[in-house]
Amino acid sequence: MATIVLYSINRTAQTTVRQCLIPYSKGASRVDSHLSVFLKTSVRRLTSLPRVIWVPKATGRTRRGAVLVAGAAAAVAGFVASATHFQRAEMASVIPKTEEDTEIAEKCKTFMSPPCTDVKVLQQRKEEMCTRMEMLIMETQAEFCRALEEVDGGKFKVDRWERKEGGGGISCVLQDGKVFEKAGVNVSVVFGNLTEEAAKQMRSRGKVLKGKDGKLPFCAMGVSSVIHPTNPHIPTVHFNYRYFEIEEGDGTKQWWFGGGTDLTPTYVNKEDGAHFHNSLKEACDKHHPQYYPDFKKWCDRYFYIPHRGETRGIGGIFFDDLDSPSQEEAFSFVRSCAQTVVPCYLPIVQKHLNDPFSPEEKDWQQVRRGRYVEFNLVYDRGVKFGLATPGSRIESILMSLPLTAKWEYMHEPPKGTLEADMLDVLRNPKEWV
Repeated sequence: MATIVLYSINRTAQTTVRQCLIPYSKGASRVDSHLSVFLKTSVRRLTSLPRVIWVPKATGRTRRGAVLVAGAAAAVAGFVASATHFQRAEMASVIPKTEEDTEIAEKCKTFMSPPCTDVKVLQQRKEEMCTRMEMLIMETQAEFCRALEEVDGGKFKVDRWERKEGGGGISCVLQDGKVFEKAGVNVSVVFGNLTEEAAKQMRSRGKVLKGKDGKLPFCAMGVSSVIHPTNPHIPTVHFNYRYFEIEEGDGTKQWWFGGGTDLTPTYVNKEDGAHFHNSLKEACDKHHPQYYPDFKKWCDRYFYIPHRGETRGIGGIFFDDLDSPSQEEAFSFVRSCAQTVVPCYLPIVQKHLNDPFSPEEKDWQQVRRGRYVEFNLVYDRGVKFGLATPGSRIESILMSLPLTAKWEYMHEPPKGTLEADMLDVLRNPKEWV
């Protein structure tokens, strides 16, 4: 097998958040050349942002370096003629842990909670995509939560839950914080048999699913987050990255990835929109030049509210049923997108952290949140799938809803106002890159 070099990065909140929590200000980027590859990648993403200064510090408990991992353990065949039966049995019973097993165990210690799947099982199945994806979503949850905690000063409540039909999840929620009115970052790893309603939804998207005796075993996992800030000048952000695997009646498996990241501001800010979309474009361009334009358009279509004639926000990227060009390349693309979540959003939060706002601006935020609720409850595919899956955790599914929202009868902002400018962008999606 090919040798793989894995880089470990600092998992503490201080260093993680320093990757991105630098307000827009004049000056050139300054980068510590000894930081990890992940930091360097983040720097490249942010140096394209106007007026950003990068000031990483090597404080806190930092683990650096590279771990060289070479393949799986070699099998031992044959025996030495003069060796005794006892010696052979003793040799066979000694199965030392590989460095990769140790790496998985160490990574799990940095998560918000132990993973949904037992660590020993993850080590045994370390080459399987389900294991690799679970490790990625757990890592994404931890990095994003700790970055938000550093900004807000509050702590996420970590809530583990189990699904009696199979699997479970970890919900992390920060509520009534100094910066975030409600912030949720969920991980779920579930398995069992698809219900007819869930299978019907998938078949409507062109999936050909052939079960056995009416059963379709499946495994689904993902990380999903929605952040609702208190300040109307800090936009709401949503991201979701997921993996789905179905075993058909003949034993063959269908698999695909889906996900995306999108921004929902209350007021238009061209600089924020450009930074957000440029960050996503850079992640996409590493894998295919057509990914960003295609997935940007898909995002605008997906987050459209037909009964309002407007989009939920200013978009980002969205994709689903991604099963090409190969499983490895599709996973690599999803990993790039997940690693972009912090650098594409946290600088925007830091920039507007102390922006003053009026009661009128807060009212407009409440109206826009009402639109957010309408989309999530009526059209969102993930919510519909969750509600159609037995044993789903309703609290986690509805975590995406804000604490407060408002519906005003026949509300239409006056022409020439900032609110009217926002509505115009939502009714006529624009290109930000």
